[in-house]
Amino acid sequence: MIHSIYSQKEVFLREIISNASDAIDKIYYKALTDEALTFDKDNYYIKITADKKKKER
Repeated sequence: MIHSIYSQKEVFLREIISNASDAIDKIYYKALTDEALTFDKDNYYIKITADKKKKER
């Protein structure tokens, strides 16, 4: 999918991170306006890890 939509892997990664951040912001806002929802910031974060064994150029 990366190659069919995005010409550079960095753009794809940046887009995925941005979408994840937007989703966290959305649930945070919804929790502020909906008493049935709770938001614990420790449960919502973006974690990126590199696979050191698999190197692609």
